[in-house]
Amino acid sequence: MKIYDDNIIEITDELSDEFEVAKVLRQYPKDTVIVKNVKGFDMPVISGICNTREKIAKSINCEVSEITEKIIEAMEKPVKVDKFTDFSDYETSDVDLDKIPILTHYKRDGGAYITAGVVFARDPETGIQNASIHRMMVLDNKRLVIRIVPRNLYTYFQRAQKLGQDLEIAIAIGMDPAILLASTTSIPIDYDEMDVANAFKGGNLELIKCGNLNVPQADIILEGKISVTETVPEGPFVDLTDTYDIIRDQPIINLETMHIKNDAVYHAIIPAGFEHKLLQGLPQEPRIFKAVKNAVPTVENVVLTEGGCCWLHAVVSIRKQTEGDGKNAIMAALSAHPSLKHCVVVDTDVNVFDAEDVEYAISTRVKGDRDIMIVPNVRGSSLDPVAESDGTTTKIGVDATKSLKTLEKFERVSFGE
Repeated sequence: MKIYDDNIIEITDELSDEFEVAKVLRQYPKDTVIVKNVKGFDMPVISGICNTREKIAKSINCEVSEITEKIIEAMEKPVKVDKFTDFSDYETSDVDLDKIPILTHYKRDGGAYITAGVVFARDPETGIQNASIHRMMVLDNKRLVIRIVPRNLYTYFQRAQKLGQDLEIAIAIGMDPAILLASTTSIPIDYDEMDVANAFKGGNLELIKCGNLNVPQADIILEGKISVTETVPEGPFVDLTDTYDIIRDQPIINLETMHIKNDAVYHAIIPAGFEHKLLQGLPQEPRIFKAVKNAVPTVENVVLTEGGCCWLHAVVSIRKQTEGDGKNAIMAALSAHPSLKHCVVVDTDVNVFDAEDVEYAISTRVKGDRDIMIVPNVRGSSLDPVAESDGTTTKIGVDATKSLKTLEKFERVSFGE
């Protein structure tokens, strides 16, 4: 896999088990870390290859402030992949998950979890391929249980159930961050995420034909099928908000074949860590940006903040032209990302990536009875610990933009000195 970090931390001490590895990795929340020596395994473990916006920006060749623009461009102008390779660089064998140092991250976890696995599948009806990241709990050395949320893979699975045919899949672990990003991006249903990844990579992405699927090169590729008849309890698992998700019956994956590169490294995403938050949340920023732009054409940027788990809190920057622009931006943002709970709108002189600067805007530009919107009893996020049992919550919008009537009162003197 490609690593976009000049300062990689290597842990060479032997760690006794996979749980100890996870504990050590959590000590380096924003570093790229390789654990070289896991007892009982020949394969190292890596984490943090895309746990900062800077690393993600490097992987798609842009600045941090340009990530949203770059994703939108790749979504709107995907590049069809026309380069293919084969498994000549891999060792192929019957599947044996016991050879992979899959981590148990926390003591109460339901089991060891694959957390950076991208699942590739085709729609049984249309043949369109989809790629998406899913957590997968190990049942034994040939079986996993997969958490499927109601998105494309869930639709494919339901169609496979109607046909009575298990759904063929491939799982890729250990890939370029740009490909991981593309796999988490919300794109039109008739698009292929690998064409978006190819746009990120300047048309140079190579795929491998894997059964009826086209899969990018990865350190580990597993082949198998999602059973349409077998389910088992999945979880508990620490989710985005650093709290345990509930246990649910979920489908079993029966694995058949594995392909492992000679120099393979197992990529583990730490649950509720920055890599988890950014990969899940950052691809939602373009959706919010486009919705806000329809309401307020002068929108400059949108950020789902790390403090808000990159899911529940957004900061939106606009070039305010008329009174009311801030509130229109709030309503558009809350509608675009239903899980969004709190939205702050600021002027362009505020750095949306700096929580202290955003707080400054709130403290100096907000009059509570005028600038705070409260929307009760609306659909929220299933990850929100304070949401009601029916999924509803209260959403808040904060218009922290300057009043156009008294602009001189808000001049930031130090900016001009």
